[in-house]
Amino acid sequence: MTKLLEGKNAIIYGGGGGIGSGVAKTFAREGATVFLAGRTKAPLQMVADDITSNGGKAHITVLDALDEQAVDKHAKSVVDQAGTIDVSFNLITRGDAQGTPLVEMTKDDLLRAVVNGLQSQFLTSRAAARRMIEQHSGVILHLNSASGDGAQPGMGSTGPADAATESFMRYLAAELGPHGIRVCGIWTAAVVETLSKEKFGAVVGEKNAPEPEMVVQMISGMAALRRAPRLADVAEAAAFLASNRAAGITGSMANVTSGLVLR
Repeated sequence: MTKLLEGKNAIIYGGGGGIGSGVAKTFAREGATVFLAGRTKAPLQMVADDITSNGGKAHITVLDALDEQAVDKHAKSVVDQAGTIDVSFNLITRGDAQGTPLVEMTKDDLLRAVVNGLQSQFLTSRAAARRMIEQHSGVILHLNSASGDGAQPGMGSTGPADAATESFMRYLAAELGPHGIRVCGIWTAAVVETLSKEKFGAVVGEKNAPEPEMVVQMISGMAALRRAPRLADVAEAAAFLASNRAAGITGSMANVTSGLVLR
């Protein structure tokens, strides 16, 4: 049976992170050569070693997805090495701030995730799209928490950041569609295997960081499927969207929230 991503080349920004590593391993399992990019070498190397030890193909590059020249240079190097960029997926950490009322937030806390998210998505998507236009094919993926259309108190910069990125991606889908390029996204939140008290602390502050088990229990109680999303749920959805089996899908979001969001 032909693998979903056989012969495709995929760049994954934030490839050493929780979701990024899961997506990378699934893409590689499905036949893609993955190019892992991120700011820290050690986690990227761990993911690449895991992939290659299981017969997959992986390469790593240390770069900052907010660095325009580095992103463009890397995209060119992937094309020089592999011939094409078939998939680009930006999963970097934006620096979200939550748990503080908006009227008490600082300007920097509000804008950091908005600016980092939109800027990095723009730079990475543009770098990939310029090559994809030449080859008349490609898929650009993105992910957010589905907070862009919401109004949940305490979500701080996450809702505005999600909304900014999702709007940009829809416009990108409209412009790139005539070139045979698809732009798709995934909604998810509280992916079980990626949760840690340390990560919660970075978002809401160390004193307010909840235990991961409590968050999973809370999400499971609210979600229609009575379970929190798993890493495999997100990675498998991403592999499908990146594949030719999703050839008719662009400009839309796949809801992988286990029914936490229903729309």
